[in-house]
Amino acid sequence: MSAETIDAFHAALTPEDREICDVLRAAVNTALPDALGKIWHAHPVWFLEDNPIVGYSRLKDCVRLMFWSGQSFETPGLTKSGTFKAGELRIQRLADVKAAPLEDWLAEARTIQWDYKNIVRNKGRLDRLV
Repeated sequence: MSAETIDAFHAALTPEDREICDVLRAAVNTALPDALGKIWHAHPVWFLEDNPIVGYSRLKDCVRLMFWSGQSFETPGLTKSGTFKAGELRIQRLADVKAAPLEDWLAEARTIQWDYKNIVRNKGRLDRLV
């Protein structure tokens, strides 16, 4: 699936996946109104000061919600994703989206950030932003 806008990404989803993504998008926009949401590497991602914070993608059997700094969050429920500091939640149905941890993760996403924006310049080293 290739989309140029978040609206186009959502339009290409099944009704069930679109419902999940609509809930996630609304939660992100409410919690991070100053974040810039755009399609990045074919998926909706929100940035604060050019640093990726949160995004989601459609996988074969689920929607993956990813927080780039999620491994550093105190709120439990995210699993390790990749080789850096990302944490994810795999969502198979809307009932898997729980408001309380989602709100907590989004709050933590604002205050707990690793510097992905400069990872290439820093030769793969991630620094914690303060």
